Amino acid sequence: MITHIEGKLTEKNPTDVIIDCNGVGYFLNISLHTYSQIPDSEKLKLYTHFQVKEDSQTLYGFASRAEREIFRLLISVSGIGASTARTMLSSLTPEQVKEAIAREEVAVIQSVKGIGLKTAQRVIIDLKDKILKVHQFDDSVLFSGNTNREEALSALEVLGFTKKQSERVVEKIVSEDRDASVEVIIKEALKNL
Repeated sequence: MITHIEGKLTEKNPTDVIIDCNGVGYFLNISLHTYSQIPDSEKLKLYTHFQVKEDSQTLYGFASRAEREIFRLLISVSGIGASTARTMLSSLTPEQVKEAIAREEVAVIQSVKGIGLKTAQRVIIDLKDKILKVHQFDDSVLFSGNTNREEALSALEVLGFTKKQSERVVEKIVSEDRDASVEVIIKEALKNL
């Protein structure tokens, strides 16, 4: 119903903004990602998602259409409400959410407060095909990083480290350098384990 709101920014907080449009103040819930994108200038345009429930009507604001699209995909998953989707977009950028889903990185999604293992797996199962179809990830990008990561994890397991403690360290290394070779990942992981 309401696709965007443009007007004078009258109040800006990390979780919400108020935009004045011709004398009417609109209260929009936002993510920290959107908050970081909002300039301090007076004129502001945010893309919106209008949610109507039995007991409330809520506007959510987004700095970009891409972020709004990810939000809408997330709330389509059973068990993910608007506040959880907003928390996810506050913890991760829209790009990180898309990549985590496309690469089936359960640990990244589960790192968001309020999301358990089953919910993280459901997000991946429900949205992977949609993300791959709409955002057309390059298969080589998806699987080259994954293969090196998996090989490094297997090698660390053979060396006697538990998978759980290795995963955290390896995730950090891969997030800093996506093109890291298996050898580099293992060497860096051994320094940090």
